[in-house]
Amino acid sequence: MNVLILMKDIVRDGDPVLRTQAPLVDFPLSDEDKQLATDMMEYLEISQNPELCEKYKLRAGVGLAAPQVGVSKQMAAVLVPAEEDDGKPVFKDVIINPVIVSESVQPGALTEGEGCLSVDEDVPGYVPRHDRITLRYQDVSGTQHTIRLKHYPAIVCQHEIDHLHGTLFYDHINKDNPFKAPDDTVMLS
Repeated sequence: MNVLILMKDIVRDGDPVLRTQAPLVDFPLSDEDKQLATDMMEYLEISQNPELCEKYKLRAGVGLAAPQVGVSKQMAAVLVPAEEDDGKPVFKDVIINPVIVSESVQPGALTEGEGCLSVDEDVPGYVPRHDRITLRYQDVSGTQHTIRLKHYPAIVCQHEIDHLHGTLFYDHINKDNPFKAPDDTVMLS
């Protein structure tokens, strides 16, 4: 039975699962893993709908990794909404066993910093990441994909992949000068 993931189901900062290296996922996926993939994507879809987000008291998200719901596995749902009015998401998939096979030297960061469903407080500062990445992953059917992402979708995927390796976004913030970014950083709003 499909059960909606609610904020109470999301593991918060301080839980050891968020600092654990998640193991690879075996294929074919178990029914349990398929359901997890469906439930994580459903959370993102509902959280991006303002009415449903309010109804279920969710925080809007563009990514949700399995460790964030207490499951230490290399799986994350990513839903970067449409930039245009055509309604087609910029990127939407459940990325399983993801690997960044190449990245740009040029860093990118969000001007407003990053947030996380597992981190309740606002942690100010720039989070330097790679502005462009080539990502290899498997989808729920086990099909391997290699895609190139840039700017915001690249940052979102790097944030989620960090979760699979026990890293949180604020680990990347310069502790001495949170709003100092490398000189050639592409600042994204």
